Amino acid sequence: MKLCSIASGSSGNCIFVGSEQTNLLVDVGISAKRIEYGLNRIDIHPDTIQGILVTHEHSDHISGLGVMARRYHIPIYATYETAMAFRRSKSLGDISEELINYVEPDKAFMINDISIEPFSTSHDAANPVCYTMQMDSGKIGIATDLGKFDDYILSKLNGSDLLLIEANHDINMLMVGKYPYYLKQRILGERGHLSNDSCADLICKLIEKKNRHIILAHLSKENNYEELAYETVLCELSRLGTPSSDFKLSVARRDVPSDMVVISANL
Repeated sequence: MKLCSIASGSSGNCIFVGSEQTNLLVDVGISAKRIEYGLNRIDIHPDTIQGILVTHEHSDHISGLGVMARRYHIPIYATYETAMAFRRSKSLGDISEELINYVEPDKAFMINDISIEPFSTSHDAANPVCYTMQMDSGKIGIATDLGKFDDYILSKLNGSDLLLIEANHDINMLMVGKYPYYLKQRILGERGHLSNDSCADLICKLIEKKNRHIILAHLSKENNYEELAYETVLCELSRLGTPSSDFKLSVARRDVPSDMVVISANL
C-alpha cells in the first residue's frame, strides 16, 4: 500500500491511498482543480479513483466532493448522518444518491483488495469517523479531527505500519492568538482537535517497531508550524527512549503533495 497527503491543514485536507488494484481518496476538502493537480503530481489519473472516503461534513474535508464525484462518477463512502449533512450543503451542488455508500463505525468493508474499517471520533460533526486500511502488505491508520483519544481509538490504530495523526495546534500559540474565546474553547475541547502535546502522547502510546512511518497532519495555519509540531513529537519520543532510527517522522504539507510513502510486506 502507499499513501500521499495531497493537502493537509485547517484550510483543506485530501489524502491518497492506493494499492496495485485500488486508488482511493480520504476526504476532498480542496478544489477539484487542486486535487487533480496533486494526483497528476504522483502520476495518478483522477478517473482511476475508485472511492472517496469521507470522515465528516466540515468544509475543509468535503469542499471538492461534489465536483469530483460528478466529474469522475466516483463512489462516496460516509456514515448516513455525514451524508445527510453534506447533501444539505448548497455549495456542493447535487450529488446522486446512487454514488453514496453508507458505512458504519466498527464495520469493516472491502474496496477491491483493501479492507477498510471506519471508527468513531468525538469531533463536533454528524457521526464522524476516521479509517484504517489493511491488506497483506500492512496497515495504515488515519486519524485527524479527533478531539480526544481513548482506549477505543488506541485499539483501532494499534498495529499500524503507517500512522497519519493530527497535530493541529500548539496550545500556547492558540491561547495568545487572535481567535475569539469561544473558538479557542471549541478547539481545546473534547470535540475539537488534538494539540501537538496530545498528538505526541497518542503516538507514544502506539509506538512500536511495527510503526515504520508517522506523518503529522492537519496543522493549523494560525496556531502551529511544521518545525514546532515535529520537534514536540520527536522530543517526547526521545524522552521515552525511543530511538529515532526505529521510525521515520514527517509532516504533511499544507498546499503541495507530500512524498509518497510505501509500505510492503518485505520491509
